[in-house]
Amino acid sequence: MRPRRSAVLLAALFLTVTTACTTSSTSDRADGTPRAGATGVDDHLFPALGNGGYDVAHYALELDYVPDDNALEGTAVITARATQDLSRFSLDLAGLRVRHAAVDGSDARFSRKKNKLTLAPARPIRKGETFRTTVRYDGTPRMLTASDGGNEGWIETDDGVAALGEPTGSMTWFPGNHHPSDKATYDIDVTVPSDYTAVSNGTLRETRQRGKRTTFRWHNPEPTASYVASVVTGVFDVSTTTTDDGLPVYTAVDPDEADGPVDVHDLVPEVVDWASDRFGPYPFSSTGAVVDHLPDLGYALETQTRPYFQEAPDTRLVVHELAHQWFGNSVTPRAWQDMWLNEGFATYAEWLWDEEHGHRSAQRTFDSFYDGTHSESDGIWDFPAADLPSAARVSDRPVYGRGAMTLHQLRETVGDRTFFGILRTWTREHRHGNADTEQFIALCEKKSGQDLTELFDTWLFSAEKPDAD
Repeated sequence: MRPRRSAVLLAALFLTVTTACTTSSTSDRADGTPRAGATGVDDHLFPALGNGGYDVAHYALELDYVPDDNALEGTAVITARATQDLSRFSLDLAGLRVRHAAVDGSDARFSRKKNKLTLAPARPIRKGETFRTTVRYDGTPRMLTASDGGNEGWIETDDGVAALGEPTGSMTWFPGNHHPSDKATYDIDVTVPSDYTAVSNGTLRETRQRGKRTTFRWHNPEPTASYVASVVTGVFDVSTTTTDDGLPVYTAVDPDEADGPVDVHDLVPEVVDWASDRFGPYPFSSTGAVVDHLPDLGYALETQTRPYFQEAPDTRLVVHELAHQWFGNSVTPRAWQDMWLNEGFATYAEWLWDEEHGHRSAQRTFDSFYDGTHSESDGIWDFPAADLPSAARVSDRPVYGRGAMTLHQLRETVGDRTFFGILRTWTREHRHGNADTEQFIALCEKKSGQDLTELFDTWLFSAEKPDAD
C-alpha cells in the first residue's frame, strides 16, 4: 500500500474507544474452571484489535449483497482451535446486526460491546479442541472515513463495493479475529445481481446463476491475514490466463480504466516472474489484480493474490503491490509495529525494478531520499521506521522510505549475493507465517557473518537523520 495517513488516523481513533474492554491473556482459574479468552493480543499500537484464547484455521463466508440498498446478509462459519479452556470468547465486528450465533451446532448466547462480539457456548471449550462458530448477520456495513477523505472498510463505488481491510476495516463486513498474527484460509461465496462480477482472494471455483442473481465461489487455500482478505463487486472486464509456470492469472478491470498507462493483464505475470527470481518462489496458488474506478480513494492495497488498484496503475505501483505478496502477505508481521517489513521491502522492490529496467539505480534513488529531492521523501525523518510512535502513523512515509533505505544500506554492506540470499531465506523460512524485526536482523547477521548492530541502530531505530558517508 502507498502511504495514507487519514484513514489510519481514524482507524486508531475508532479502536481507542474499545481499549477499556481490552484484557491480557487469561488462563484457567485456580480451581480449573475455564475463563474467557482475552479481548486483545497485546499489540500496543492496536490494543483492542484481535482476541485471545483460540487460533482461527478457516473462515467460510456466505455473503449476499444488494448494491442498490448497500445491504449485506452474511453467514460466517469460523473453524478454530482453543489455546486455553474457554467459557466464552470474542470476535471483532463493527456495526451490522447479529441475528444468531452457534458453537458446534448448539445455540450460543452473545452480547455486543463496542467492536466486540462475545459468545458464550452451551458448554465450555477445552484447550486443544477444534470448534466451529456460526454467526448470521445483516445490515449496512460501515465505511471508516476521515475528514480529508481516507477510507477503509466497506466502501461503495460507482457500481458496487470494495471491501478493504488495512488496518482494521475487515471487521466491518465479517466477524473474526482481526489481527495479522492470526492467519487463516478462506472460502468466500458472494451473491450479487447477475450483471455484476464479485472478485475475492484465491481461485474462482464456480459461478452459479439462479434467476437474476449469481454466486461467485472463491477458494483461498493459503493462510491469510484478515486485513488482506477482500471482496470487490461491480462491472468488470475479466481476463484469465496462466503464467509460463502455469500459475492462474485473473484480472478484473473496470471499463472506465481500460486505457491506463500499462496493460495490467500482461504486466502481472511479468512482475511475478521477475520477483520470483529475486525473492523466491511465488507463495500462492493464483495471482492477478483488480483495477476499479474509485480515484478519490487515494491508495492501492495488496489484497492477497489479487491486489486492488483504485484506478489504472503505473508499472511501479504494480511492482509494489505484487512484492507485498512475499513481504506482508506470505511473511506477515506479528504486530503492526513491524509494518516496515511490509512497506520498506515493497518500496525497495520498486527501486530494484527501476535499476534493472533502464531507470535510475537504487543508489541514486537512495540519494534522492536522503537529500529530500525525491517526491516521496517528505517526512521520512519524522520517526524511526521500526519504532512507530502511534497507530496513527503506521502507514506514514518513514515506514516506506526509511525502511527501503535500511535495506539498501544492508545490501551495500553485505553485497548483492548475500543480500538476495537473505531475502530468499526470509521468504522461505517464514512462508505463510508471521515474523518480526528481531528475527530479520538475526537472519541478516547469520547469513552475512557480521555484527550489524550499528547499521540497524542507525538506519532503522535512530530518530536522527544519519550523517552522510
